[in-house]
Amino acid sequence: AVKLQPDMELVGVADVVSDYRVQAGAMLDLPIYASLPEKIEGMEAAGIPIKGTLDDLLNQVDAVVDCTPKGIGAKNLERYLAAGVKALYQGGEKHSLTGHSFVAQANYETALGRDATRIVSCNTTSTVRTLLALYNAGLLKKARGVLIRRATDPWESDHSGIMNTVIPEPHIPSHQGPDAQTVVPDLDIVTIAAKASHTQTHNHYWVVEMTRGASCDEVLDAFRAAPRIAFVRMQDGIVALNSTIELMKDLGRPRGDMWEVALWEDVLTVQGNELFYTYQVFNEAIVTPEK
Repeated sequence: AVKLQPDMELVGVADVVSDYRVQAGAMLDLPIYASLPEKIEGMEAAGIPIKGTLDDLLNQVDAVVDCTPKGIGAKNLERYLAAGVKALYQGGEKHSLTGHSFVAQANYETALGRDATRIVSCNTTSTVRTLLALYNAGLLKKARGVLIRRATDPWESDHSGIMNTVIPEPHIPSHQGPDAQTVVPDLDIVTIAAKASHTQTHNHYWVVEMTRGASCDEVLDAFRAAPRIAFVRMQDGIVALNSTIELMKDLGRPRGDMWEVALWEDVLTVQGNELFYTYQVFNEAIVTPEK
């Protein structure tokens, strides 16, 4: 995403591992740095040319996107601030780390001038995108959502998935609702979540009490007015989560990515002032535009 920006330069990527992911970066001529000096020898032994350490990289950049596992990024913040580098964090870190959580269409202006912000998770991003569309149209009173989450990241499917079961999250609300309120505090929202035995994308189901009665067309127009919400239809054969994955590949999307919320237009239903809809969240790419 950074390389596609006309006004940005990808100076380098820092990591501590030397597996196929970092090797692929080296094959694409990305400058690779070692996050820890003691990892240089092992990375070079794997055939990865190392340009230097993370400190060397920080001396050359204005901003860093920290994609490290949750908890690690928090330890890096003082390091970034000492280097005079602005930082973007992934949603696994706590809101309190930066005091600001970010979704571009919701609160871009409040991120200006900050030293650090946190890009919320894929599920929270989709929640804010869709509910803010209704909020901005004057239709949202309160929302209650059920989230069917994928079991694990696709690249980890071989060693930490869920087989033949569904695991409810142990708390209501699940963390996604309160997380959305860190971006839009006025949202009246409760989320319930479970992990299921699949690894590609999430699936949300929402029951919304609207401020008044509205037609399906008015609701759809509200969603159309928001960026990065795409309609799909059962009648077109998009009948399951795997359908959109195949569609993105057929459309030639890089890596088969889908950065929009895929909302089923012909499933959406209105009964009086109640709204019901479902959509798909492509966890690997949906937050990319937010960065």
